[in-house]
Amino acid sequence: MNEARIKRLHWRTRRGTRELDALFGGWLDTSFPAAGAALQQAFDELLDVQDPDLWDWVMGHAKAPRADWQAIIDDIRARHRL
Repeated sequence: MNEARIKRLHWRTRRGTRELDALFGGWLDTSFPAAGAALQQAFDELLDVQDPDLWDWVMGHAKAPRADWQAIIDDIRARHRL
């Protein structure tokens, strides 16, 4: 795995709140390495989304507009029993 890419993604998982930092950074550490290339790319693109939208999706107040993003959100929610 490309170490520079992982470092860049770690930097990008640093969000506006510690909660989002932990949720997305945790997914990067635990699920990203085993994810397929398409899901890894989807995660990279998901990090472009604004924090309020990410928070609403993670808290279950709304659904992500893309199925691959929702799959990541669902995995995060399941891991943290949200």
